[in-house]
Amino acid sequence: MTIDEALEKIFSLRQFHVKLGLDQTKRLLKYLGNPERKFKAIHIAGSNGKGSAASFIASVLKESGMKVGLYTSPHFVKFNERIRIDGEMISDKYILDFLNGLTEYIDKYEPTFFEITTALAFQYFSENDLDVAVIEVGLGGRLDATNVISPLASVITTISYEHTNILGDTLGEIAKEKAAIIKENGKVFVGYLPEEAEKVVVGEAKKKSSEIFLLKKYLTKEKDYVILDRGFDKINIYRTPLPGYHQLLNASLAIKTVGNLFPEIAVKNILDGINRVVRNSGIQGRFEVVRKNPLLIFDAAHNADGVKVFCDTLKQYKFDVVNSIVIFGALIDKDIKRMLERLSKCASYFYIASVNSERAALPEDIMKIGKELGLKISTIDKPAETIKNNLVKPNGKNIFVLGSIYLLGEIKLEMEDLNLTF
Repeated sequence: MTIDEALEKIFSLRQFHVKLGLDQTKRLLKYLGNPERKFKAIHIAGSNGKGSAASFIASVLKESGMKVGLYTSPHFVKFNERIRIDGEMISDKYILDFLNGLTEYIDKYEPTFFEITTALAFQYFSENDLDVAVIEVGLGGRLDATNVISPLASVITTISYEHTNILGDTLGEIAKEKAAIIKENGKVFVGYLPEEAEKVVVGEAKKKSSEIFLLKKYLTKEKDYVILDRGFDKINIYRTPLPGYHQLLNASLAIKTVGNLFPEIAVKNILDGINRVVRNSGIQGRFEVVRKNPLLIFDAAHNADGVKVFCDTLKQYKFDVVNSIVIFGALIDKDIKRMLERLSKCASYFYIASVNSERAALPEDIMKIGKELGLKISTIDKPAETIKNNLVKPNGKNIFVLGSIYLLGEIKLEMEDLNLTF
């Protein structure tokens, strides 16, 4: 079996990916010798910002001299992006050897795509003598396949309405699902949450005798920067390689977490880690300015709050949004109407693209919502070609590619096929 054939086999198991529960994960990990018990970890959940916070934490730890694993999802272009050690992606050979060794198990028990991927990451980390692994939750928290570890700390970045068909209809219910990553007598570091959600998280931490650190108690938010009070010193954060004020908050949460767990880490290593986050983690699609004239921005704003942050960041950097185009695609369990309403304030025309996921909203359904909102909107079959054609025009329009990470990755891959690089 080749690497492409092996990956195609596990991709075909995506249809089972919302079969939430930990029994199957525990059985698979036991079969592998419980690799999740052989490395230290930091566990991260959240509606938005968890990938950024995970990347900041991993980068700071790497700059301090530690050997660091990073497990995130989904990938943009290449499956290997999900699993890294010190920024380097897992090799095709390791993936292929692992999947070949699991063929009979997969055929017999039919674990989900995410369960297999999580087991792969844990096995890889267990064999590489890590100092710590940074593990991002896939969906929710309580029944997510990653929630079998006993981490040094849990981190919750933000909580907003998402996956309501699975996680619950209220912020309190969603918060309860995410707060389930908090462990007995552990530590939990929490970003800025709505009051309803914060109350649930604080209550869960108290119930489990877990020490809780609310970022709002340590952070002073100025107009263009933030000041993080660590008790023994203060750190001013003016910018990060990931644009937007919200990334100052993600970076601050990462610094607070790392500083508490590893107080010996020098401020220089912390700042170097923040500044080198892209190189050290490979993170993409966070207000990623691919080209400036005309603008081409990729942003994984996959829910309504993410879209609001994107539009706020456009304003922060004073980017011109008049006559701008949005290429958009989303998963069916998102509040697409609210996303489009918010996007209508920072673009004048919408192209709706299909997303290669069984959870994707159909372009014609998104079109219907857009027309009801009075948007100028149409479908698009080849978004990369549209981008290329726009960029060669004398007065090309700004293009913002937003929505599902799956869509962003597909378009990036198509751009590579067209030799459209910058």
